[in-house]
Amino acid sequence: MTMPFYVSPEQVMKDRADYARKGIARGRSLVAASYADGVLLCAENPSSRLRKISEIYDRIAFAGVGKYSEFDQLRIFGIRAADLKGYAYSREDVDARSLANNYAQTLNQIFTHEMKPMEVEILVAEVGDAPAEDRLFHLLYDGTVIDESRFTVLGGEAEAIAERLQTSYGDGLAQHDALRVCIQALAGPQRTLSAGEVEVAVLVRGNGRRAFRRLSGDALTGLLGA
Repeated sequence: MTMPFYVSPEQVMKDRADYARKGIARGRSLVAASYADGVLLCAENPSSRLRKISEIYDRIAFAGVGKYSEFDQLRIFGIRAADLKGYAYSREDVDARSLANNYAQTLNQIFTHEMKPMEVEILVAEVGDAPAEDRLFHLLYDGTVIDESRFTVLGGEAEAIAERLQTSYGDGLAQHDALRVCIQALAGPQRTLSAGEVEVAVLVRGNGRRAFRRLSGDALTGLLGA
């Protein structure tokens, strides 16, 4: 009689975490930062059709890095959850914290019970009435939620990019300054990123009910040159 193959639960979790981290590291990184007039989201993304950043609800945005098909599933899940809650209760009851909790439960369930974890990191961002009220919830592949302040970085080179941001980011930056700082942090000292190589969106403070707006084309080129 042969003995069944045994792997300790600790080893299983470690293998799944390593697998997810390797998948995420193959993708390009993303930065989100609070600035004077809202929240800026900036991702290295040469594609004009496959979006890493999108609107979830009135004042809430979603961003993801890693495997596109997987974080796009999560994007759709978030839109449906937000719409359902807003319809059943009121639009003011839809907030980034509750949405991040829903995402955390889903990611943790997949990580602990499925054979393959999701190779993603995601961000749920909400713009407040003041910079201190902005919310940046960074979620890892295993459902861990990190409540960030000022700025956050997602992706395989997060530590290096965060170090560069730490030295150049300041509170109360104007939009063009915040964009320049984020793109320089993403690019690093050895290269530059053009408007065609990045995807940029903002959640504009005081812009009425719909805060989400994409920056592209001439508008983005103008800001980069400002």
